[in-house]
Amino acid sequence: MKSTKYFAELKAKTNEELQSELVSAKKELFNLRFQNATNQLDNTARIKEVRQNIARIQTVITQNAKAE
Repeated sequence: MKSTKYFAELKAKTNEELQSELVSAKKELFNLRFQNATNQLDNTARIKEVRQNIARIQTVITQNAKAE
């Protein structure tokens, strides 16, 4: 249920907002990977969650591009 709500929120955003959210998600993923490599990361499931969010954002961007 949470992912469908997030997906609906993404569809309501503009391409510029999606691009900025994609950049911030990729930065977060980098930081999580860095923390994991140095054994500072407590919640390793967050990496998977961020990766899925990046895929969702990219999917919405692609759908918007095909719709135009």
